[in-house]
Amino acid sequence: METTLASEQASAAPDFAVTDAAARRIRQILSSEPAGTFLRLSVEGGGCSGFSYKYDMTTEQGDDDLIIEKEGAKIVVDRISLDYVKGSQLDYVADLMGSAFKIHNPMATAKCGCGSSFAV
Repeated sequence: METTLASEQASAAPDFAVTDAAARRIRQILSSEPAGTFLRLSVEGGGCSGFSYKYDMTTEQGDDDLIIEKEGAKIVVDRISLDYVKGSQLDYVADLMGSAFKIHNPMATAKCGCGSSFAV
C-alpha cells in the first residue's frame, strides 16, 4: 500500500489504513467510472452522534490530501478529516445483514447503531 501526502513525503503521512477487502471493492466500484476518478473519504458535522463519514467519487484533489493507493484503488482524505480518522482503518464487510464500508476508528468515543456517525 502506498500512502503519500500530495505536498509531503510518505514518511510524514498520518496513520490511516485501508484493508485489502476495501481496496478491492473500491477498485470494483471505480472500474465503471471515468479514468482518474477516486474515492474521497471526508468527515462532516452532523449525524446522530456528532460527526459522520462521507464517501464521494471525484477527480478533484487538494495539495494537502492524504493519498492512499492500494491494489489499483485510490483513496483520498483531506487534512481536516484526517484529524478525526487518524489511526483508523477503512474496511469493507459483507455478511448476512448486507455489505458496507466500515471505519474502525479508535478515536471515536461513541457511535450510532448503523456506524455512519460518531463522536470524539
